[in-house]
Amino acid sequence: MLDFVQSHIFISLLIINYLIAIGTALFIILNNRNPVTTVSYILSLIVLPFAGLLIYFFFGQEYRKNKMFKRRKVFNDKRVKKWEKKLLVGEQKLDQYEDSFLDNHVNIVKLLQNTQKKPLTFGNDVKILLNGEKKFESLFKDIEQAKDHIHLEYYIFNSDNIGLQLIDILCKKAQEGVRVRVIYDYVGSDLSGKQEKRMQSCGIEVFPFMPVWFPNLTRKLNYRDHRKIVVIDGTLGYLGGVNVSDDYVNPCKKGYWRDTHLRIEGNAIKSLQSHFLLNWNFVSGQEIKIIDPFFPEMENRGEVAVQIAASGPDSSWPHIMEAIFTAINCANKSIHITTPYFIPNDQILTALKTASRRGVEVKLLIPKKGDSWAAKYATNSYILDILESGIEVYHYCKGMIHAKTMVVDEEFCTVGTSNMDYRSFEINFEVNALIYNQEISEQMISTFINDIEDCERVNIDTWKERGLVMRLKESFCRLWAPLL
Repeated sequence: MLDFVQSHIFISLLIINYLIAIGTALFIILNNRNPVTTVSYILSLIVLPFAGLLIYFFFGQEYRKNKMFKRRKVFNDKRVKKWEKKLLVGEQKLDQYEDSFLDNHVNIVKLLQNTQKKPLTFGNDVKILLNGEKKFESLFKDIEQAKDHIHLEYYIFNSDNIGLQLIDILCKKAQEGVRVRVIYDYVGSDLSGKQEKRMQSCGIEVFPFMPVWFPNLTRKLNYRDHRKIVVIDGTLGYLGGVNVSDDYVNPCKKGYWRDTHLRIEGNAIKSLQSHFLLNWNFVSGQEIKIIDPFFPEMENRGEVAVQIAASGPDSSWPHIMEAIFTAINCANKSIHITTPYFIPNDQILTALKTASRRGVEVKLLIPKKGDSWAAKYATNSYILDILESGIEVYHYCKGMIHAKTMVVDEEFCTVGTSNMDYRSFEINFEVNALIYNQEISEQMISTFINDIEDCERVNIDTWKERGLVMRLKESFCRLWAPLL
């Protein structure tokens, strides 16, 4: 009798689940979202009773995007508008730059100036920092020299050895009178309450980005702050792939970690500053007063032209994806991409394949093992398709490669926080530096060539011999690509 009752209860719950699932599926369809994303969520509702509804509740709804990210007051501040107007380049000037050094890449500049009002800035000094040990050595020295303010924004901020070193320096500067503000992502970070209180007791303002319940069980919740930003005195900044964690400093417990970060000094930092302040208003609940030291006047620090591209749920367009798409389509000779996760949308995949077939040399460097089995299998599902288009694929074997870079025609490159995947393009908060400079691009090519020495080139004939089980794993994970 008990088994009969339990069976009827389960069947009743199953019927209720699928009634709700049908209504949810209709709602998803009516939203007219990306078809691949739509199919992924509907599939989860069908094949995963009860769990499918939880997946959509945690990952699929856009109510947070619609209600929580309408916050543009920083960009409307008169000081921000003043420097934007001063730095924005007119069409006539852009035409001159196109002839002198921008070539086809002028289309990227126009795209971001027209849609995001992000100027092409001149007078920048750019240094490429390979791996966490170089980044933190440079960063700690610069923080020690800070006079007015230090702004940090990190996806991962752990209170481990390197984290404690950073906290020590920040506390010291705060006690000297420097204003220190810290944003850390609540899901990505492992910052202890003890260290957070310590920073606050030293006068540092610290806020988590969108706290959630059970962060260890919800590592992939939508709308995470995946940026790695530091701004010092409004003139100097850092961005790239390196988080605040011992995992990013060699030697590390995960083996060898290859990453790329940038140190930028010059007018480009004004764009980085505005994006930090925008997120600061959101996480702190404050309307921070924009003061002159945030956007100081400065003389030229170098000869590099830089444009900052940022994207996230608070913007109307996927700016970084569009910039990458435009750069690929503008390529005449070569494209070199390094990314830890290659799960491209249809636009990027088509652009890369057609670029290769029209004679552009396209090379892709990805980790052999990676740090996510699902992302690895999803990535592998694309490899045969791109190999058949003539794209060269290299598996990094020395350890984990976490750099997020692309070089086009040895004239343009981008370094930042955005992976080549759905989550970076459409869901998370990301920021990239777009660099229009031959010397920096050539340095990036040299780094790519050096990394290839620690790689295996994927052979198309060998790849075709993968077993059925492996191909099934890849195809299954690809179905969930928009969720990874």
